[in-house]
Amino acid sequence: MPPRLRPVHGWRAVTVAGTTNETASARSIRFAVADWPGHVAGQHIDVRLTAEDGYQATRSYSLSSAPGEAPQITVERVDDGEVSPYLVDIAAEGDALEVRGPVGGYFVWHPGDDAPLLLVAGGSGIAPMRAIWRAARTHGTPVRLVYSARTAGRVLFAGELHGPGGPETTVHLTRERTEGFAHGRVTAPQLSAALAGSEDARGLRARAYVCGPTAFVEDTARALTDAGLDAEALRTERFG
Repeated sequence: MPPRLRPVHGWRAVTVAGTTNETASARSIRFAVADWPGHVAGQHIDVRLTAEDGYQATRSYSLSSAPGEAPQITVERVDDGEVSPYLVDIAAEGDALEVRGPVGGYFVWHPGDDAPLLLVAGGSGIAPMRAIWRAARTHGTPVRLVYSARTAGRVLFAGELHGPGGPETTVHLTRERTEGFAHGRVTAPQLSAALAGSEDARGLRARAYVCGPTAFVEDTARALTDAGLDAEALRTERFG
């Protein structure tokens, strides 16, 4: 039986423990939290910033770290945003801010689910997928990832995707042609093939997780269910 998800209420103070520049416009931020309750792969947190005049801005970000690892978010800069420019360009080790969570019990993966995984991500929707594939890897669960990004320079976790222990990955670039990447949008036939290829030796079909912009998620979910994926085996999370 999967562990019971405990609702976590209220804000807690955290400090930035470290940062990693993932691309020119995206950054991972790790937090040090004295009373972190632990999290499940796929959950998210709310981040709150408070200005000197008392103005507050709050945004939700998926956790990109696996359970047992320090809480980490991966943020892509929105140039006219109130929170992401600070997190991507300014936040430094030792800075203090507030978080609430972890939150979420739907778009999550629990150890003990034997089904292979098909992860389909668009843009920064790959952040929770990293948490899921890292968690699944420690339990020997097969993972296949289909990832759509605009350009090679905007591919998050590029080194990890093709490194030891990374998921079986196909990266599609929608705005450029680059050797080593598929070109163009992810199509329904490609998703159907990925779903079929995710079936394991026992004939067990995959569970699918889809995260990204709303239109991308809706099109992907439709293509997967049209290809025969049971709706109960599909989890979606969208933004924008």
